[in-house]
Amino acid sequence: MKPDTRALAAKGLAEIALRGASLRDVMARQAPQLHDPRDRALLMALLSEGARWWLRFDAAIDGLLEKSLRHKDPAIHALLVLGLVQLEILQLQDYAAVAATVEAVRALKRPALAGLVNAVLRRWQREREARLAALDARPATRHAHPTWLADALRRDWPAQADAVMAADNGEPPLMLRVNRTRSDRDALLAQLQTAGHAATLHPWLADALVLPHSTDVTRLPGFEEGAFAVQDGAAQVAADLADLGDGLRVLDACAAPGGKACHLLERARIELTALESDAGRAERIRQNLMRLRLDAKIVIGDAGAPAGWWRHQPFDRILIDAPCSATGVLRRRPDVRLHRRESDIAAMVAQQRRILSALWPLLAPGGRLVYITCSVLRAENEAVVAELLAAEPDAQAPAFTLPVGQPATVGWQILPGDGDLDGMYYAVLQKRR
Repeated sequence: MKPDTRALAAKGLAEIALRGASLRDVMARQAPQLHDPRDRALLMALLSEGARWWLRFDAAIDGLLEKSLRHKDPAIHALLVLGLVQLEILQLQDYAAVAATVEAVRALKRPALAGLVNAVLRRWQREREARLAALDARPATRHAHPTWLADALRRDWPAQADAVMAADNGEPPLMLRVNRTRSDRDALLAQLQTAGHAATLHPWLADALVLPHSTDVTRLPGFEEGAFAVQDGAAQVAADLADLGDGLRVLDACAAPGGKACHLLERARIELTALESDAGRAERIRQNLMRLRLDAKIVIGDAGAPAGWWRHQPFDRILIDAPCSATGVLRRRPDVRLHRRESDIAAMVAQQRRILSALWPLLAPGGRLVYITCSVLRAENEAVVAELLAAEPDAQAPAFTLPVGQPATVGWQILPGDGDLDGMYYAVLQKRR
């Protein structure tokens, strides 16, 4: 019997929102049960938008029920949230969305609750304008961001906070990075357009192509041949800032899943070490290298404790894509807003400081270190770099600008939505000779 897509999504969303499961893991577990690509696409849309808008519609469901089902029957509660997501975000036809959601109640083996679910969704439709106005009146439910994060954005970026939260709630484009060692950007663009894809050249990123919507990239021309990888444009900036040349010794610390490491290898003939503390994540680096026909030395080790893996040969370039709050990539990872806590930030800052200070001595005189996070919080970004600059007399931070974003007190911040990119922070540190 064919699985019910909405029932699967309801069970998965309950795991994500109420039990802390990752969207990626839930999708990987559930998608193989659906054989029709359209069903898999619907599942992904329901899980992504359900996580993105949970903090808005979870609260709305509470106002529509006399007694909460959140803990008594989490899958049905999540299904009700998805009912509102279908009506308000995916904008499916009202009758079809309600009927299919009620049918999913039966697929979840809760037929006695079918009438309740139908009544709740019909009540929402009758009272829609007033209930939306009530949700919009509260910042947390208007933007579907946790209160602590909304407060942090207003503190760090008061003029841009509302625009950042709006960007977090939009669909990002699909960006490809053309593998220079295997293809040519203009040639791949022509292939994609011939195959019917609305691909365009990115206006200022030299290796980027842009498609307006997500798709199954494994079906795109050139995927099997390693002609491209998926990588947001903000992440592609790293290779430009690294200022590479042939023959350099390069360390990519915290390298998994390997996107930036591969981009560096595509740019120049370098000797690259890809460092990753987690063996499982390091396997993803190996897989990406193999598909793109690239070669690097993969090392399992702690970037904050080089004594366990460093062979006392200085690096000409070091890339630190530091573990962070991921508050800059909520539009691609909507479940992060449900799982990240304000109390996580201090521990992340401590880890960032530890890694940066431990790797600085490994940089050769005259070398360049690029510090990166996908965070928009100043505590994880310029504050960490400023401490290193104060502690190391041989460190300097040359100023630079990018076509989008804004200067930080040290480095440069791309906020979510700037140039339709993800949020990412960059600082360049040079070691005096």
